[in-house]
Amino acid sequence: MGSEMTNNSAAAPRPTCQNCGVPLLGEHCHACGQPVKGLVRHFSSIIGDFLDSVFNIDARVFRTLWPLFAKPGYLSLEYFAGHRIRYVSPVRLFVFLSIVTFFVAQLSVDFSGMKVGFNGAGDEAIAKATTVAEVNARRGVAVKELEKAKRETEDTPGVSVGLDAAMAAINTQADRRIKMLEEASRAGRAPPPPGVTSEEEEGDQDISFNGKPWDPVKNPVNVSWLPDAGNRKLNDMAGHFRDNVRRGEKDPNLIKDAVLSTVPTALILMLPLFALMLKIAYAFKRRLYMEHLIVALHSHAFLCLALLVLFGLMALQDSLGAIASPLHSLIKLGEVALGIWMPLYLLIMQKRVYGQGWIMTLLKYCVLGVCYSVLLSIGAAFTMLAGLVWM
Repeated sequence: MGSEMTNNSAAAPRPTCQNCGVPLLGEHCHACGQPVKGLVRHFSSIIGDFLDSVFNIDARVFRTLWPLFAKPGYLSLEYFAGHRIRYVSPVRLFVFLSIVTFFVAQLSVDFSGMKVGFNGAGDEAIAKATTVAEVNARRGVAVKELEKAKRETEDTPGVSVGLDAAMAAINTQADRRIKMLEEASRAGRAPPPPGVTSEEEEGDQDISFNGKPWDPVKNPVNVSWLPDAGNRKLNDMAGHFRDNVRRGEKDPNLIKDAVLSTVPTALILMLPLFALMLKIAYAFKRRLYMEHLIVALHSHAFLCLALLVLFGLMALQDSLGAIASPLHSLIKLGEVALGIWMPLYLLIMQKRVYGQGWIMTLLKYCVLGVCYSVLLSIGAAFTMLAGLVWM
């Protein structure tokens, strides 16, 4: 009887593919590729599949994040060895971490109360100064605020470029105000009224084109080889930039949020360039370009994860307030250790993945670091510009 049951179960027909009729051996048809599961089923199971496919919220997350943070090069080597199903895929890992990291950055970095200006406008204290000494004193206060903000956000791509621009604008405005005060003093005139930055300039002072203030009618942006529609688009963008700069001068957090929201896109665009740099640096290793791209994805995912931890430490420190405690010192030590670990991790990763000696690894690491820093600065500048245009 047991033999009959075995034979009956063995003879039971396999379910077939609804598309081509071939017997199924798994979750997908091996003949036509159609999945067994369609959309005509309970909505809760569809939501579960969506979360799993997009975020990979399962045990692989925990198997991935620790080696990503603590074991330089481990995930890339595992991927090259064919051990891929155990971990979150490099693309999904990087995209998820970059979005989460810079979303958290928008919440944890605060520019409230800070005054920023662009192209010589924006700091009311300097504009209202009536003596040279007063201008220099107020310039010093504004620059110190910006330097403090820069130290606090030095590991956040894109933000430092905006702060450098604001610092240059403060110095430009202060120099203009001093020049006007000195000219008025030599001519025996009263100091110029607050807010005036130049006696000759009229109209919009936020954007200059052809050496004159930009104006959509009197002095528009005009690129000769672009069609009229293209020039209209450029002038529309210039108008958005001007309006957003003025909004950002009143609320610097608008600029910060706009810039940080575009950073993940900028990093995604930088990834192929960094992989190409690795390909050139290790041309004699005869590795495929996609292998270098995997290394780039894992290294950028690590940087995002490290920044996420850093923002967490900053938020914890802010929550403690000004109360002095051993925990403050411990958090500060953690931030310093993380700042050291980030470049050290990338060096060790490069050594383990490519297997060259320390001298050649250090040389290539330094060259790649300099080249990538230049590209990152350019990318950050465009990121800031895009953020100001479309915020």
